[in-house]
Amino acid sequence: MKTDSAAVRYTKLEVVCPPEFTDILIAELAEAGFDMFMETASGFEADGEESSVSTEWIEQVKSKYDHLQPLVFKISSVEKENWNELWEKNVTPIVVEDQCIVHAEFHTPDKEYPYDIIITPKMSFGTGHHPTTYLMLKSQLSIDHTGKRVMDAGCGTAILSIMASKRGATEIEAFDIDEWSIENGVENARLNHCTNIHIRRGTIADFTWANPFDIILANINRNILLREMKHYAASLVAKGILQLSGFYVKDIPDLVKEAEQHGLGYLEQDEREQWATLRL
Repeated sequence: MKTDSAAVRYTKLEVVCPPEFTDILIAELAEAGFDMFMETASGFEADGEESSVSTEWIEQVKSKYDHLQPLVFKISSVEKENWNELWEKNVTPIVVEDQCIVHAEFHTPDKEYPYDIIITPKMSFGTGHHPTTYLMLKSQLSIDHTGKRVMDAGCGTAILSIMASKRGATEIEAFDIDEWSIENGVENARLNHCTNIHIRRGTIADFTWANPFDIILANINRNILLREMKHYAASLVAKGILQLSGFYVKDIPDLVKEAEQHGLGYLEQDEREQWATLRL
């Protein structure tokens, strides 16, 4: 008879790669069945239930990019680890522009900040530590959310939705393709006492909206943003704000070009460690 530990064994993939390859490799490997990612000093680690991970897909991803940059993939089989224990051991609070602190429930902030966000990420992306999440939170500090209707596309931990709620948004529609993100986002919204966040599973193309949005937040990746730009534009009110991240500074011209084809205009940009955010 199988034990519980045998039923929940995980495939762990340790990837050594340059920082500029991290985002695209994570996006590719999510399709291979991995659902937890943690950045390391040399690249990142990916974990997924052994029964769901495709080793053939892993090899295809490695072959696809290996000619551009030699990559190291180390695969092992491990028992399921407690994500909360890993989170407690490896993640420290982060402060954004001395205005917002992001921390776990067990952390005690060293002082009060205007915006205090509690995040327990489980297997979802979005703790504020990655430059793109930091940039999105920073950008939200300069956007008037008061009384606004907000969309959070690819919400992950729902950290941006929570910030929108704390900044005075009236209604937030959030969604993600990852089932873990839906569960985790709901939990984080509850931890932060945000009752105006509605989280569903799917992509923007899966939904129809009774009313357009004043603000759309999308921290995903370049290719998805390009593909979904038409949907963002169609879902915005006139003169609404579209705030994007999940890409590099060098990708901005392509995103602006695509945005202009759908009636969106450039407002401003910001960057952090080669990553960028773009306001349209």
